[in-house]
Amino acid sequence: MQMNRKISIKCGSNYVLNLGKRTYIMGILNITPDSFSDGGDFIDVEKAVEHAKNMVRDGADIIDVGGESTRPGALEVSAKEELKRILPVVGRLVKEVDVPVSVDTYKAQVAEEVLKAGAHMINDVWGLQRDRSMAEVIAKHQVPVIIMHNQKGTEYKNDLVEEIKLFLSKSIQIALAAGIKRKNIIIDPGIGFGKNPEQNIQVMARLKELNDLGYPILLGTSRKSMIGKILDLPPKERVEGTIATTVLGIVQGVDIVRVHDVKENFRAARVTDAITRSKQDG
Repeated sequence: MQMNRKISIKCGSNYVLNLGKRTYIMGILNITPDSFSDGGDFIDVEKAVEHAKNMVRDGADIIDVGGESTRPGALEVSAKEELKRILPVVGRLVKEVDVPVSVDTYKAQVAEEVLKAGAHMINDVWGLQRDRSMAEVIAKHQVPVIIMHNQKGTEYKNDLVEEIKLFLSKSIQIALAAGIKRKNIIIDPGIGFGKNPEQNIQVMARLKELNDLGYPILLGTSRKSMIGKILDLPPKERVEGTIATTVLGIVQGVDIVRVHDVKENFRAARVTDAITRSKQDG
């Protein structure tokens, strides 16, 4: 299983993620008016920077900045608008927080500009398959990339997890062909993307199968509709449900969890790590 595999990922000249030793916490910072659970909360640059600093104090190892909502039904925004939202925040964060700054975008133009501004990694919700220039930009800057499974609609002709693995394998080949280093690739099964709640539950139950691909795994379940359906609660009341998925993910080999509620998930991850990783090391 993956948790016996240790890998170090460099994020710029100052940061290294020593994956396999513990679970890393990625804090979500949405600079959007329409994200499903915190849309409009951090549009103001000062509020966004303050929130990022609070997340770091609460245990975030990475801050993931997004300028376009990727919730189902959200309107797409132009690269120009996306950059207008996030560049001022990224510029501040790379100077003012002592953790790597990731940017959540599938647009090569946006990736190019934020990497020039000092961002340390890219989180692509279309796994390098939406904008074919994305892989080249990431390879040029030699930064880590998170490649996520996604699709339009929720129809799968074959086994769900096998199709996810095929998609991610294709993304990995695109990355390697463009010159992205193998050690800079992180995979994400895409909970909530191209999947209905029942399918998301199935993926959660079979996360360990993704270890077959041999890459670090990021899990993003925070406040998502799968949890809302199970608990019948609105997004901001899904903290405990998110923690349950964080723990289940770590047990199955996840390396990074992407969350809104950093403090609570940080504490849950530390306890889970103390139990699961000590067992492996023994």
